[in-house]
Amino acid sequence: MLASKAMPLAYAEEDIAALPERRPPLTAFPTPLVTVSEAAVQHNLATMAAWCASAGVGIAPHGKTTMNRELWQRQLDAGAWGITVATPWQLSVAVEWGVPRIMLANALVQPDALRYAAPHAERVLVWADSVRAVQIMDAVLAETAEHAAPAAQPRLGVLIELGAPGGRTGARTVEDALDVAKEVAASTGLRLAGVAGYEGALAHDGSDAALAVVRSYLQRMLALHDAIEGAGLYQGDAPTILTAGGSAYFDVVAEVLAPRRDLAGERGMPVDVLLRSGAYITHDDGFYSGITPLRRGPGGEFRSAIHGWATVVSRPEPWLVLVDAGKRDFPYDEGLPVPQALRRFGEHTVTPFAGAVATAMNDQHTFVRVPESAVVEVGDVIRFGLSHPCTTFDKWRALPVVDDVTAETPQVIGLLETAFG
Repeated sequence: MLASKAMPLAYAEEDIAALPERRPPLTAFPTPLVTVSEAAVQHNLATMAAWCASAGVGIAPHGKTTMNRELWQRQLDAGAWGITVATPWQLSVAVEWGVPRIMLANALVQPDALRYAAPHAERVLVWADSVRAVQIMDAVLAETAEHAAPAAQPRLGVLIELGAPGGRTGARTVEDALDVAKEVAASTGLRLAGVAGYEGALAHDGSDAALAVVRSYLQRMLALHDAIEGAGLYQGDAPTILTAGGSAYFDVVAEVLAPRRDLAGERGMPVDVLLRSGAYITHDDGFYSGITPLRRGPGGEFRSAIHGWATVVSRPEPWLVLVDAGKRDFPYDEGLPVPQALRRFGEHTVTPFAGAVATAMNDQHTFVRVPESAVVEVGDVIRFGLSHPCTTFDKWRALPVVDDVTAETPQVIGLLETAFG
C-alpha cells in the first residue's frame, strides 16, 4: 500500500502506531499538510454539547464533514442522537462502523441501495420530497420483503423534506409535501417518521434579512408537521423527528423548533428536534468562523482545529511567494487559504506573518503575495487558516493530529483516517 502523503517518507506502519507515545514534533512531517488540533476538537465537542443542552435540542451531526470513525464516535459519546450521512456509500460506512442511528439526508431511490438498507431499517431514516420517490421505495422494499426471512421486516422510516423556491431539494409547498406524507402513510414498507429540511441553501450571511428568511422557512416546516399530525398520518411509537440546522443557522432552528420538543409526550405525541450541524467539530478560519451562530449570541465560541502547512519553494519576484500546496491539498470553494504564521527553515516555532495574502491556486501550488520587505525565504513553512472543513477532509486519506496548534512546539499525537470511497 502506498504511504499517506501526510506521513514522513521513511515512516513504516509501526511508526504510525507509535505516534501517541513518541509524540514527534510537527516539524518532522512533510508538506503539503493539513493538521487537526486535538485541543480545539475537545473544546468544540464540549461547547456544542453544552449549547444543545441549553437550547433544548438534540443533534445528529453530519458525518460527511470528517468521514472519520473516531470523530463520529466522540460525537456520539458527547450525546449525539446518531450520525447523518448524505449518500448510500456513506450510509454503508455508518452501518459497518456500528452507528446506532443513521439519518440519510437524501432520497434513497437506487434499488441496490434500498435492498442494502432494508435489513437495517430499524436504525435508518431517509428523506423523500416526491410521490415518485415514495413509490420507488415502496415497490423495491416490497420486492425485497418477498425474498426475506419469514420474520417481519421493519418499515423504513421516512422524513418528508420541505424545500423552498430557489432552494435545494425538498417539496416546494406544504401542500405538495403533505401529498408525499399521505403516500408514505398509505405504503406497505415505509413509516412516516417526521419532517426534515435544510435552511442553509436559502441564506448566505448573518444579516437580519437572511435570518428572517430562515425563520420563515422553519415556520413552514412546523406548518407541515402540524398538517401531518392533524391528518393522523404519523406512525409508530418512536418520537416524531423535526430536523433542520446546518452549521450556519442552528440558533434560529433552535429558536423556532425547540419549543416543539417533547420526548416524553407530555403535550401529545413524543417529538424530538435534531440539528444536523457537522462543521462545528473542527470549525475553520473562514466561512464558518464568520457566520457561526455563536457570534450572534451566548454559548461560548468554537476554535479552528484545521490548519494547512506548506513550504516556500520559490520567490521568483520580491512580492511573490509560491508554496507546495494547491487545490489538491487545501480547500478553495469557500475562500482561499489565509496565511497566518511563518516557521523559519530549521526552527520549530511559528511567528505571525502579517501582510501576506493568497491570490490564486493551481493543483499543487498556491500564489502568495507578500510585502517586498517581508523576510521569507525558500525552505520556510507557512501555516494557513482554512475555509470549509468538508472540502478539507475529503482531500486527505489521513490527517496528523497535533496536541495543540497554538503550542510553542506542536507535537503529533495520532492520525485520523478518512473514508471517502
